[in-house]
Amino acid sequence: MKLSNFNFNLPEELLAEFPAENRDESRLMVVDRKTGTIEHKLFKDVLDYFDEGDVMVLNNTKVFPARLYGNKEKTGARIEVFLLRELNSEQRLWDVLVDPARKIRIGNKLYFGDDDSLVAEVIDNTTSRGRTLRFLYDGSYEEFRRKLTELGETPIPKYINRDVTPEDADRYQTIYAKEEGAVAAPTAGLHFSKHLLKRLEIKGIDFAEITLHVGLGTFNPVEVEDLSKHKMDSEELMITQEACDIVNKAKAQKRKVCAVGTTSMRAMESSVSSQQTLNPYVGWTNKFIFPPYDFSVADCMITNFHTPKSTLLMMISAFMGHDLMRKAYDEAVKEKYRFYTYGDAMLIL
Repeated sequence: MKLSNFNFNLPEELLAEFPAENRDESRLMVVDRKTGTIEHKLFKDVLDYFDEGDVMVLNNTKVFPARLYGNKEKTGARIEVFLLRELNSEQRLWDVLVDPARKIRIGNKLYFGDDDSLVAEVIDNTTSRGRTLRFLYDGSYEEFRRKLTELGETPIPKYINRDVTPEDADRYQTIYAKEEGAVAAPTAGLHFSKHLLKRLEIKGIDFAEITLHVGLGTFNPVEVEDLSKHKMDSEELMITQEACDIVNKAKAQKRKVCAVGTTSMRAMESSVSSQQTLNPYVGWTNKFIFPPYDFSVADCMITNFHTPKSTLLMMISAFMGHDLMRKAYDEAVKEKYRFYTYGDAMLIL
């Protein structure tokens, strides 16, 4: 498989700028891998495809307000700082992206907030990911994190060419988000409403929660034609014994195990035993799944519609088969499904 196998024409108007009015009323395309059939439903109809004892695996990561705007000392130039990952909590060191990058040098200071109550100094600009900043803040660590939250905004993706609204703070977060640490939402989970989760629970569907803190690397473009040469960024992953027990019991009983989102799928495939069961895990994963690939844990998945040449599309192709993926995506474009973060969903059985 080459990069060019994953290109397709995606009309710009199909990129969703806003979420659906109600979470569970996005459209849902249901694709059956055995028969190759495609159905068109609403997301809340997902209930009809699961039975008692089936398991949905949810990524409970929580997006933090990772985008800050500051001013450079002396010139006052406006600089966007995107917080990627905390490197050292005691020293307040963060891995960040800055824009415009050309204006930032080691030793530069940046001021945030109307009262310049937060200051950061650039201490390294040689990392492959951007810059390292040290925040200069006198208060406790808890106060510092509160200050970041107060000054930061919801990091909706750049393709959404509009101002962030108060609604985004709620809608760019799954309703089961718990563990803070992601800079991008696990978007397949955005379609679940409290009401739908309750209905699934009443029907006897079990939920296993894992945590994969989504980084921007998930969205990095693939720039090599030979996919085996692409390197994924590492993302932090936690899989508890409890989650493993729920998943492995369902597998032993021949129940469905559904990965909600590519992040849940990648998380599970990063920690599999030789018996094809899920193992507990705490650490980092840079697993890149592309065809051909044999999946070990989940036998169905929920996902959004992804952009051309993305690593997410490559995983979907590996899971549903390349020809069926092309057929489904041709249908999605023809039927004007909404793509990407705030777009519609697909259930692959």
